[in-house]
Amino acid sequence: MNPIDPLFPHPNRTAALAAMPVPAIPAGATGSAPSTPSAGDTARVLRNTYGLLALTLLFSAVVAGSAVALGLPAPGIVISLVGMIGLLYLTHKLSHSGWGLLSVFAFTGFMGYTLGPTIARTLAIEGGAQVVTLALGSTAVTFLALSGWVLATRRDFSFMGGFLFAGMVVALLAGLGAVFFQIPGLALAVSALVVLMSAGLILFETSRIVNGGETNYVLATVGLYISIYNLFSGLLSLFGIGGGDE
Repeated sequence: MNPIDPLFPHPNRTAALAAMPVPAIPAGATGSAPSTPSAGDTARVLRNTYGLLALTLLFSAVVAGSAVALGLPAPGIVISLVGMIGLLYLTHKLSHSGWGLLSVFAFTGFMGYTLGPTIARTLAIEGGAQVVTLALGSTAVTFLALSGWVLATRRDFSFMGGFLFAGMVVALLAGLGAVFFQIPGLALAVSALVVLMSAGLILFETSRIVNGGETNYVLATVGLYISIYNLFSGLLSLFGIGGGDE
């Protein structure tokens, strides 16, 4: 998550905020048994998921770019958390209806807005454009490599659900601690943990689609989007933390 303190931003505090992950519960982490859809159903879910994911990533990028161009302030940690959790909850509730598509775009658009000020702050440091480009490229390569591996091997990573959920809870709590106590070293550690957990969640979410554990492409899209968002945010914080502290 990437809000900036709207009143008196502190470099350590904003770096810690950038490292905080988007709160999300991995689908199936609570131990529900996966269904066994046909190969045709799985292919349809995959096709719809990646199509919607591409659209939401593009929409989120446009919103983030607009926030950077217009110099929009970040909403702050409270509004960010309430907006993210509220829209995420709404998307889950509406995921089986046509309104779910609108809620997905509302959620990803809001996420793009919260990301914009962090990108703007990174671009303002020396070498900031290279940092953003490196984070984007690394995120894309990581996602394509991990997803491609699961699609090729069809390996089941459902056993990772509980571990990944616990890891993201720890990262969220540690991120809050880094924000309020302004501990740069802790923010760096949280960023590294978020990157590792996000990579694991990409494996987990893709595996669930391939092996029939997730048959709703709206929820599958949200799961992958959050993993990509957190991966990019963590990498952006890791690559830019040196310049951001100067």
